[in-house]
Amino acid sequence: MRTQVLNGETAEDELLAALRKGVKAGLGGRVNLRPERPEKGLAKLVLTLIDLLRKLCEKQALSRVEAGSLSSEEVERLGVAFLRLEEKMQELKRTFGLEDEDLNINLGPLGDLM
Repeated sequence: MRTQVLNGETAEDELLAALRKGVKAGLGGRVNLRPERPEKGLAKLVLTLIDLLRKLCEKQALSRVEAGSLSSEEVERLGVAFLRLEEKMQELKRTFGLEDEDLNINLGPLGDLM
């Protein structure tokens, strides 16, 4: 399901274009793969993507709840799933020594990702 269309593009299309532009320009938020601890840089990248997708899914779920298109059971299952995902994210951030601020990518003139 796509979100609101602005100027012929969805919010997801605009986000992907911004990410591509930021990567091509070599802007901040790079993954730092130091030989002594490459897993932290990879974890940062993966957790950033997971967090972005989680936020997009939560917004979509809230829209569906507000529209009344989900049953009470579906709302409950979504809530539990999002809570478990948040717990796992916190655990992984602790494991790799990351903070919430570390999962934000600077997109240059567009500002921060999250």
